[in-house]
Amino acid sequence: MILATGATWAICAASTAAVIARPFRWPEAIWAVAGAAALLLSGLIPVSAAAGAIAKGLDVYLFLIGMMLLSEVARAEGLFDWIAASAAIHARGSTARLFALVYVTGIVTTTFLSNDATAVVLTPAVYAAAKKAKADPLPLLFACALIANAASFVLPISNPANLVLYGGRMPPLGQWFASFALPSLASIAVTFLVLRRLERKRLAGNCISEVERTPLTRGGKAAFIGIVATAIVLLVASACDIQLGLPTAIAGVVTALTVCAIARSSPVSLLRDVSWSVLPLVAGLFVLVEALNITGVIGGIADAIRIASADPVQASAVSGTILAFASNLMNNLPAGLVASTAVAQAQPPQLVVDGLLIGVDLGPNLSITGSLATILWLQAIRREGQDIDFRQFLRVGAVAMPLALIAALGVRIALG
Repeated sequence: MILATGATWAICAASTAAVIARPFRWPEAIWAVAGAAALLLSGLIPVSAAAGAIAKGLDVYLFLIGMMLLSEVARAEGLFDWIAASAAIHARGSTARLFALVYVTGIVTTTFLSNDATAVVLTPAVYAAAKKAKADPLPLLFACALIANAASFVLPISNPANLVLYGGRMPPLGQWFASFALPSLASIAVTFLVLRRLERKRLAGNCISEVERTPLTRGGKAAFIGIVATAIVLLVASACDIQLGLPTAIAGVVTALTVCAIARSSPVSLLRDVSWSVLPLVAGLFVLVEALNITGVIGGIADAIRIASADPVQASAVSGTILAFASNLMNNLPAGLVASTAVAQAQPPQLVVDGLLIGVDLGPNLSITGSLATILWLQAIRREGQDIDFRQFLRVGAVAMPLALIAALGVRIALG
């Protein structure tokens, strides 16, 4: 038993490390799936348990499929180029103003479409805006990545990890706002100030504002309408306590087929350009977490939360901080799943659960593989010929994340 537990932990640790380091520059999905396969082949996790773990992610897979379809159809129909030109024009020659525009747009996108949408839909547009404005893209790309997590607890729909942590039983919107409205503002404001300070040299110059803005095609307008409609659908689904995956997938498929019909283009070429590898990546991570659960790790975490909850204020601060850093070791989706299972067993006070949610949402701003949104963001910028390594991201995240986490947790605890 001890040997099996040690082997499981070793495989999970090695697989997670490989997802972060990307040996041989192979995609992250290969290492997550390899870890899951190693657990299965060695008999450390039963096939039924692995299948059940993969099935738990169904809502997340559907959500991602819808968002990736929306992103690809928007890119193909020139919506990103149009948004980029509009941003460059409104920046009026100021790189700092362009940065602020990107940040505000990221807040809106994350709030109403999720942090994954900011990574998948907004990031290509921002990169295009930087190219058109002849501005350094790095501060703008960092803005996309960090606001995707910093604003991801404004609404329940702002982050799939919220759905995972609460196990599909979301609090009413009124209760949500009471708990997270002010902590979200603190997180957003502190992240902006830190990033603005760290990137001040790159943002000091001017950019080009006189760029050509080609009018949107009918297909581009249809893609924009589809994205707005998806945001409305998600808000309604959240208010009605409906899982978001299927509505998002349907919205993405309908938008893609409609735009292809209007533009008279083939949906096959559209599907070919979607980054499907993210789906096996998520599935592999869920299997790794289930393997850890079998070893009894989650039961131990639940016991620790139960004991610490005797002092809810301290438990909220400590558990939220631990989960924030742990999310960077295993990605925040499986970390949220671990926390959700532990919470279901421990039944801690609401303040502790809220602290955990802030940690799992905001913690991934520390590293490049902390959240699925950041991995999607990295894939998006690689498609544009740009790359950011682990150390580059950590240089920013090591300052921005802890300060924003302290602010958000501090405000939530002060609210009581």
